[in-house]
Amino acid sequence: SVPFLIRLFPSVLTKFVYLNFLAFPYFVDFRRPELLVKNTVNLHLTTEPGVTVGIWHTVPGSRGAEAQGKERRWYEEALADAHPVIIYLHGNGGTR
Repeated sequence: SVPFLIRLFPSVLTKFVYLNFLAFPYFVDFRRPELLVKNTVNLHLTTEPGVTVGIWHTVPGSRGAEAQGKERRWYEEALADAHPVIIYLHGNGGTR
């Protein structure tokens, strides 16, 4: 009966594969990463029309003192400088 139910309700399978309805840890506002991780700001990138990806930009500890009290614009400019960028893809479950 499970394959039949999946065929009738494919969105249920998607929910259980990607677990996008879970938020862990609970009661945390992921739109404000600076409360969880130092020197971090929440940004959104438009990858193609209609598709927006949320990202956190965290500067390394060596630039931490420089990042203190800076606005979002400073973080965006820091992405464009000559320093390397490491992209961490957290997988398909949970939240960033």
